[in-house]
Amino acid sequence: MTTDADRLTVVTTASPTRKRVISIVSHALLIIASILMLYPLLWLLAASFRPENEIFTSGISVLPSINWNLDSYVRGWNGLRVSFGQLFLNSFVISGLSVIGNVMACSLAAYAFARLEFAGRRFWFAMMLMTLMLPYQVTLIPQYVLFLNMGWVNTFLPLVVPKFLAADAFFIFLMVQFFRGIPKELDEAARMDGAGPWRIYWKIILPLSTPVLATAAIFTFIWTWDDFFGPLIYLSDLRQYTVMLGLRTFVDSTGMSDYGGMFAMSVLALVPIFAFFLFFQRLLIEGIATTGMKR
Repeated sequence: MTTDADRLTVVTTASPTRKRVISIVSHALLIIASILMLYPLLWLLAASFRPENEIFTSGISVLPSINWNLDSYVRGWNGLRVSFGQLFLNSFVISGLSVIGNVMACSLAAYAFARLEFAGRRFWFAMMLMTLMLPYQVTLIPQYVLFLNMGWVNTFLPLVVPKFLAADAFFIFLMVQFFRGIPKELDEAARMDGAGPWRIYWKIILPLSTPVLATAAIFTFIWTWDDFFGPLIYLSDLRQYTVMLGLRTFVDSTGMSDYGGMFAMSVLALVPIFAFFLFFQRLLIEGIATTGMKR
């Protein structure tokens, strides 16, 4: 006859084994999924080291060719009428200014909506949220006509100046939710010490909002660096091209296309994004996890 003690011993013995099997299966599935997601990047990296005639003849292999070399990188870096380093500089300038503008302007607007009392605050906040539903293509032509009349076309100004005017409602909403989680007692204590709205914003709100500011900075950098449509519309001089526009010039529908140079420069174009993300990864996760939470 099986006693309760025997059943308990069997369950106790089987439980760790079952957990171990589930853990092994879960990790195996995650590894397979990771390989499938990383495969295009691995193939791109391997293709950038292959000779031009072996790029599309090596099948699905992600291993570098026996005759691997750096010719694609040299050819891609110097393959345009301007050095690809100039395009990297242009992208860094546009992305850096966009990050500064978005963090400054959006945090000021979010502070006003979250902390200040003014007439029509709820109405204007709702109007700002409604702009999130407007596709970029709806405002493209009016913006282009405006910038054309201002003489800003073929300059960096249309890509940078709107960032200093709190044009990204998503980041304003994100920061408003974060600012609302900061206790208002800190503001009241600062007012008792004679601090005004600007000093409260600069000395209290910003130091406590590092995670959400870093989140806005990361997404702004990535989205601006990867932006192709905006520079395509406003920039026509090759010396002012961004990296994404430069990659397009390697593929010519009427002549020869340099796929090796394009793949090599594509690999280099991914490096700043990975570096920026990895450097601020902890702040990004903290900012997303704490946004909208009560403290």
